Amino acid sequence: MAPAALLMNESWPSKRVCVMGASGPLGSALVQRLLQRGYAVHAAALRHYPPNTHVHVSGGVDCLEGVLSSCDHEKKNKRLRAFDTDPLDYHSILDALKGCSGLFYCFDPPSDRPTYDELMAEVEVRAAHNVLEACAQTSTVDKVVFTSSATAVIWRDGRNTMPDMDERNWSDISFCKKYKLWHGLSKTLAEKAAWALAMDRGLNMVSVNGGLLVGSSPQGHQLMTVDNPYLKGAAEMYEDGVFVTVDLGFLVAAHICVYEDVSSYGRYLCFNQVIDSNTAALKLAHMLFPSSPSSPSPQSLEEERVYQQRISNKKLNKLMVDFERGLLPV
Repeated sequence: MAPAALLMNESWPSKRVCVMGASGPLGSALVQRLLQRGYAVHAAALRHYPPNTHVHVSGGVDCLEGVLSSCDHEKKNKRLRAFDTDPLDYHSILDALKGCSGLFYCFDPPSDRPTYDELMAEVEVRAAHNVLEACAQTSTVDKVVFTSSATAVIWRDGRNTMPDMDERNWSDISFCKKYKLWHGLSKTLAEKAAWALAMDRGLNMVSVNGGLLVGSSPQGHQLMTVDNPYLKGAAEMYEDGVFVTVDLGFLVAAHICVYEDVSSYGRYLCFNQVIDSNTAALKLAHMLFPSSPSSPSPQSLEEERVYQQRISNKKLNKLMVDFERGLLPV
């Protein structure tokens, strides 16, 4: 891995990359950070269409207004291009990838349909397949960073009796269907589809399996809401010691790290906090309900219970030991 000093040098050669899903919180933060690091960026907003229909749902270049306005004039004109991309339209994906040496792929559900169900799982799988197939057909894309979720790792029977979980584990599809864990189902099926195609086509792909995203977006919007589909099964995750969150800045740094480090491979669990105690759970509750009356302090509870952490991100932390110091703040 290149030293941090080299990564920050202004003479770092500019490369062209595509951020697909650029209108979402992670995608827009990635666009800004990549521009800061000297990349030319194709910012592709995902415009969603339900399967087997011609009805527009939401998304598109109009959603990129906040991203574009946060970049200075020079960056807009010289190193940033916006694309309107339908993840179910192979040709629109190819247009966004043209001339790019790398892809950061982030799937966000339509803003007017944020909930997950079996239909959303179908859409997400088809989108992942189309994007990876398009990458395989280009002559320029040499690395793909695929954004997945910790929910594609943790859900299965007997998880509380297993050794500590890491990126080698996969959520069980039947288990997710049985308990209607649609977010975990979608992320698991989409990531598996992406890996199958990447291996079949010989694509260099890494995945980042993030925890629950917390913090504020580049436009200042709160990222986490009580209806976030990741939170389905939160009590079970908490008691099993696998309820993890990740700050937006850390998640962005992880994506760039695994892209720029030539030694990166496979999957990386990404989180920087484990919700494993009453104190941590109350802090999270205050983030979910910031305007609600004050909850009781941890000291007023019967006991300050702490659950054993049973999930590991050692693989990513080892990769980022020296890298993170060289990244500009979000």
